[in-house]
Amino acid sequence: MTTTLDLAQITDTAAGYSGIEANADWAAEVRRLARQRNATILAHNYQLPEIQDIADHVGDSLALSRIAAEVPESTIVFCGVHFMAETAKILSPEKTVLIPDARAGCSLADSINADELRAWKAEHPGAVVVSYVNTTAAVKAETDICCTSSNAVDVVNSIPADSEVLFLPDQFLGAHVKRMTGRTNMHIWAGECHVHAGINGDELTDQAKTHPDAELFVHPECGCATSALYLAGEGFFPKERVHILSTGGMIDEARKVHSKQVLVATEIGMLHQLRKAAPGIDFQAVNDRASCKYMKMITPTALLRCLATGTDEVHVDPEMAAQGRKSVQRMIAIGTPGGGE
Repeated sequence: MTTTLDLAQITDTAAGYSGIEANADWAAEVRRLARQRNATILAHNYQLPEIQDIADHVGDSLALSRIAAEVPESTIVFCGVHFMAETAKILSPEKTVLIPDARAGCSLADSINADELRAWKAEHPGAVVVSYVNTTAAVKAETDICCTSSNAVDVVNSIPADSEVLFLPDQFLGAHVKRMTGRTNMHIWAGECHVHAGINGDELTDQAKTHPDAELFVHPECGCATSALYLAGEGFFPKERVHILSTGGMIDEARKVHSKQVLVATEIGMLHQLRKAAPGIDFQAVNDRASCKYMKMITPTALLRCLATGTDEVHVDPEMAAQGRKSVQRMIAIGTPGGGE
């Protein structure tokens, strides 16, 4: 018989959680409370392994938000950062969306706000605004069309060649798209994810040189993506073993690799899903300190408290949500929804 955990135990500490461990009792109570609340648990690829393992669905933010709109449950518990839960609410306005810790923000999403975007648009009247899905609901409402890391090139290519493009907020993804499209009338916002920006070219080069038989999985948000392409272009590393991929793309590619080892340049939570997808491959982080403190705020304690008490609920102004929904739907209409981040 499963023990029902006392809510008094569900107390956050600076270290993460106290008195609650991700054990069998915890898992059973999470599942009981989810059924009681008629909730589906979604977990992003960068979440703690125990959160990923208890979730009903694991993936990137856009894929999870689209799942949220399709599942029959009336409540969505989004284990990720705040803009992701907002996106789920935008696509499922009639559902209750909860995030286990509302303080879980995002340095990339916070690098531009709606006022800054409006001012940028005023400097470039008539330009088409392309926003990465890693943005707030307010920014999506000011956007013409959203994109993901896997379909950003297709989205930009869908825009008439003589139209100016404002691409935001990630400068590294923007540089990758500009390089791939050859577009000269594309302006890029100088935002970044602090975790991906911290994975630098020097450490990727060192890792590649000391693991010459490995393959490279590099997220386009990384500051080292240019270095990876340089290594391939200059012949320092076989071109066919360098892959610039979204998180969803990494999962797909993991099942096809022929090397025994893969070096991964993205947030370290991704390693858990990669190892599950291809257990015979040795996946190693290019930078094992690349951990998002905001993602890791969704602890076992926070998830249990969320299910028990219904906090924290995510709200998006209906008019703002309707505008943001259009920018996401325009992307999906292109026919290349791809992975999220």
